[in-house]
Amino acid sequence: MWALDMVYNALNFTRSIRPMPHRRSQPIRRKVKNWTAADSAELYCVPDWSNGFFSVSKNGEITVRLVDSNGEPRHVSLVSIMHELTDRGTAAPVLLRFRDLLRARLDELNKSFASAIRKADYQGVYRGVYPIKVNQQRHIVEEIVSYGARYHYGLEAGSKPELIAAMAYMQDKEAFLMCNGYKDDEFIDLALMGQRMGLNIYLILEMPNELSAILRRAEKLGIEPNLGVRVRLSAKGSGHWSDSAGDKSVFGLNTAQVIDVVDHLKAVHKLHCLKVLHYHQGSQIPNISVIREGLSEACRMYIDLVREGAPMGTLDMGGGLAVDYDGSQTNFHSSCNYSVEEYARDVVEIVGEMCTRCGVAHPTLVTESGRAVSAYHSVLVFNILDVMSSRGYGNALPKLPENASELLHALDETYRMLTRKNIQECYNDANYYRDTLSMQFSYGNVSLRERGIGESIYWHIMELIAHRIAEMSEIPEDLKEVSDNMVDFYYANFSLFQSLPDSWAIDQLFPVMPIQRLCERPTQKSVLVDITCDCDGKVAQYIDREDVAKSLPLHEVEGDEQYYVAVFLVGAYQETLGDIHNLLGDTNVVSVHLENGHPVFTGEEEGDCVADVLSYVKYDPKVLVSRFRELAESAVEEGRISPRQRRSALEAYRDGLSGYTYYEL
Repeated sequence: MWALDMVYNALNFTRSIRPMPHRRSQPIRRKVKNWTAADSAELYCVPDWSNGFFSVSKNGEITVRLVDSNGEPRHVSLVSIMHELTDRGTAAPVLLRFRDLLRARLDELNKSFASAIRKADYQGVYRGVYPIKVNQQRHIVEEIVSYGARYHYGLEAGSKPELIAAMAYMQDKEAFLMCNGYKDDEFIDLALMGQRMGLNIYLILEMPNELSAILRRAEKLGIEPNLGVRVRLSAKGSGHWSDSAGDKSVFGLNTAQVIDVVDHLKAVHKLHCLKVLHYHQGSQIPNISVIREGLSEACRMYIDLVREGAPMGTLDMGGGLAVDYDGSQTNFHSSCNYSVEEYARDVVEIVGEMCTRCGVAHPTLVTESGRAVSAYHSVLVFNILDVMSSRGYGNALPKLPENASELLHALDETYRMLTRKNIQECYNDANYYRDTLSMQFSYGNVSLRERGIGESIYWHIMELIAHRIAEMSEIPEDLKEVSDNMVDFYYANFSLFQSLPDSWAIDQLFPVMPIQRLCERPTQKSVLVDITCDCDGKVAQYIDREDVAKSLPLHEVEGDEQYYVAVFLVGAYQETLGDIHNLLGDTNVVSVHLENGHPVFTGEEEGDCVADVLSYVKYDPKVLVSRFRELAESAVEEGRISPRQRRSALEAYRDGLSGYTYYEL
């Protein structure tokens, strides 16, 4: 017992509380200018990341630039789109797809290369291909093949299913269909038969043993195969996927293996089949100097393959063209320090100058830009369901009970005496009192109610400190984390793992902002939390002009208001990588374009219902209903529920199976 007594005496801080002067701090007064839509546009960096596709209207709503059926561009409010969808019965969360943005990116990429080729007097042409893996959705492939036909824009397939899809939609005989990835005999035969039917198909050698298999199948089918070789560069990439090139690359042939391919083809008199050199430095390369370095090395290899006697004719630079997600125009992994025009100009100049100097004909230039083409065209919109304040007790400072301990009085006095001059001292005191309060509670010396009141006062102190340091030019090191901790949790009706997997897996930054009330100053520092029961189910990082932000400015949600938040640039990879964590399935999807000045909704796809996602993990909905029926009947026999209640329970269970996996209002 003596040991417990010593601990108790050590924790009994009430004897050690130093007296404090009883004075109140002056209320916070700030000069706040009238907030405008332009202020919101700057706050959320809209002009930096939007590429001109999105803007903030004067009435404070985010708009998307669409092209009307008469060819005139118009800005359409996302809020009005959501209202029209709600009236039609399509609820948030919803993925909005804008084909106009997909088309605009195809135009920008192809016109940039056309301009660069013309200005540099380049003697070859540009032929882009879209890698299906970036977003395999049928509407994407259809739109790229259809609209891209004017540019002879092709496709890239990295698997047998992708090849099967591509062959069904690829009708342009001038567009490339590049075949990458592992290839079994069936894959090879399909590609060779497509070549025989007139498709411009190329089998790209990824592994050393593929050549023998392709030559064997080609001989059996009596076809001269169109071949390419993927080379493994010594020049590395940059950003998240820097290991896609260099010695650590898992695909591609090193220089020794490339020479083996050349010698093998010479030995069987098939060197004339080698027509493409392909390389890939990685996705989302933010630094243009890295692109230039890799291209120079690849071009050197291309020139020497021509000198070896291969006809070549095509240089495929793979992917890597980056998207400026955060709008910083830097070599940060979520940005890029170059434009599409600069990218095209550098590619054309480097290849043209090197080939001209060596007396080699200028090759056809191919890029496999998937992210850069498709990222902008999709926007995820969801509603906010609830908000948990960092203070937890609402806006009012709790009133101390008559029998309040000296500890609670000390916390209350700390709040009332806090000024800019003593801010560090008050911060230290508040943390000391809070820690002691917690220890006292652990030993049964403080009630739950007392601890709760103390906790509320503590967070009011932290909020006041956060306001004070916002006015300070120099912030003490210990206080820098205060603002980061003073955040509200906004519970959002979506699943991070389904709709934004890259945000969770690789810390990919996406532009996130409210789509309404943008003529009002957003006053709440917030963190978006999804509806999965997972501690990782939150957006932990946000774009910022200075650095990566840990919180997002949002407005206070008023009453029953439908407050919408959107995540932009989610058209690449997010749909194909998403999983059904917590059995939350695909969201509703709607494609939007303009006709005669009015939004037209097409391609509406209902999001997964509960029965859908359960079937994905091998539950049979009929069996589930049958088992639940047995449970309900047992409850009737045991007198727990009536037959009428059994019927209601079964109806609710069936309704649940057919309902949206997300929160339904």
